[in-house]
Amino acid sequence: MAGYIPPIDDISFLLGDVFDLDTQMAALPGFEEVNIDLATSILEEGGKFCAEILEPLNRSGDEEGCTLEDGLVTTPKGFAQAYRAFVDGGWAGLSGDPDFGGQGLPRVLQILLDEMLSSANLSFGLFPGLTRGAVEAIAHHATDELKQTYLPKMISGEWTGAMALTESSAGTDLGLLTTRAEPRGDGSYAIRGTKIFISSGDQDFGGNVVHLVLARLPDAPKGVKGISLFLSPKFLVKQDGSLGERNRMSVGSLEHKMGIHAQPTCVMNYDGAIGWLVGEPGRGLNAMFTMMNAERLFVGIQGLGIGEAANQKAAAYARDRLQGRSPDGARGPVPIIEHADVRKMLLTGRSLTEAGRALAVWTALQMDIATRHPDPEARRTADGFVALLTPVVKAAFTDFGFEVAVMSQQVFGGHGYIREWGMEQFVRDARITQIYEGTNGVQAMDLVGRKLAMDNGDVVRRFFALVHADLSSANGSAELESAKGAVTEALVRLEQLTEDLLSTSADPMEAGASATDYLRFFALVSFGWLWVRMADKAAASVPTALTKRKLLLARFFAARLLPQTLALEAAIRAGATDIMALDADLF
Repeated sequence: MAGYIPPIDDISFLLGDVFDLDTQMAALPGFEEVNIDLATSILEEGGKFCAEILEPLNRSGDEEGCTLEDGLVTTPKGFAQAYRAFVDGGWAGLSGDPDFGGQGLPRVLQILLDEMLSSANLSFGLFPGLTRGAVEAIAHHATDELKQTYLPKMISGEWTGAMALTESSAGTDLGLLTTRAEPRGDGSYAIRGTKIFISSGDQDFGGNVVHLVLARLPDAPKGVKGISLFLSPKFLVKQDGSLGERNRMSVGSLEHKMGIHAQPTCVMNYDGAIGWLVGEPGRGLNAMFTMMNAERLFVGIQGLGIGEAANQKAAAYARDRLQGRSPDGARGPVPIIEHADVRKMLLTGRSLTEAGRALAVWTALQMDIATRHPDPEARRTADGFVALLTPVVKAAFTDFGFEVAVMSQQVFGGHGYIREWGMEQFVRDARITQIYEGTNGVQAMDLVGRKLAMDNGDVVRRFFALVHADLSSANGSAELESAKGAVTEALVRLEQLTEDLLSTSADPMEAGASATDYLRFFALVSFGWLWVRMADKAAASVPTALTKRKLLLARFFAARLLPQTLALEAAIRAGATDIMALDADLF
């Protein structure tokens, strides 16, 4: 079985040729010394860690899983040692705030490292990813005392983080949660309740596990306005920063899941656990969504990472597997990569993952601009683009990642169904990414119901204008002209459809009926835009295997995948009537 190969060449092409990292970073105070050479060298080392340390643990971790005995969680063999090596290598603090010991590198490097972690070992990558999300919520909303106590060791990776939202009767609708937090008279609170589906809820790496828990104060009103956020650690922290007594929380059980078996997804019991308020009372969701929005982008990258790894292994298998005769019947058996249907699956996977990576880099650069650019208007514009793209990245990347995993499994035929080849694990692991951190249907409703209407629709219009400008500036070489024309035509249809949706946004039934189809349409056009951009740079470069692949994939995407937008538009314009016509008791 072929090993994972970190896509450093493609990353370097994106950072250097497509997005001009040196110029982008030079405009951002504090990032002036970050250039393509530094970025590539960092990501090369991160890729080596993923390929050499983490990928060998992926299948064994899946088969062994996590265990709970006498209240103690044990992760699979090798995970604790790998995590300590990850921390010792400085990877946990890559993009962390330097004021709390982080390296302060751009978000774009963090997202690319996250992709490689997800390709190599998704279960492992959730530990630092969830910790980073908790760090963001604490950094934005907690008191200075809590920041000073918890952030340095969380950013370094010595302590990990988890977010405790879901209850058995309160999933997407958090307004139904019942966990309580009662004042103890000293500024702290006693938290009582049970949470389910808590990824990284406990571990055996040592250190602390810092939980961010949604709960209600005694006088809180019903609904989401009555929810507050609390920081509650596994171990209480002494004045000198060392760990004290065990807090009153415990792991009731480990969830038995379809995938990510090496990730301890816990049922957590809080039996008067001591916690401290993060943010304002009753504003817990505001604080939590700081973390949730970052996590949604992170989950999208997980889908991208799995798609990349699965496609790599399928291509390697297809080059080696001999079966059938050549199309002209003259040779046989031939490598199955010579068969048109196998090639179509591989090209589909490759065109989705490479465009997804490009959109991930573009989005991450907007995040860096939104936090660092000296021009307030530039920051505001970038922040709007990030908000607009967050549900698209989360939902489309994970939908496409799962589809690529299934297609890659199909390339293996019967071997893809057998555990030893590893493909069925990709399918199982990828499936959760479409569900957690807000299901993809919720993401689509967020896009159609909230994000399109931001600034009276001006954010999405600015995004479309940017895409138009990029398409117009492409050189339009003969080999690129057909793709450019197809993407431009799809963009015009998307713009008109968007305006139509904005004009009927008051009808939630119509929004719900169109949301998932619209998000996919939006994603495909965004991918087409970036394929034109990548192909334009490839056409202007010295011919290499990489630039040749970019040009061919741009044409393949425009000819074979972009036409899906025609069917999606037709489905959207059909409206909600037929969806809602059947009485519930007739299902």
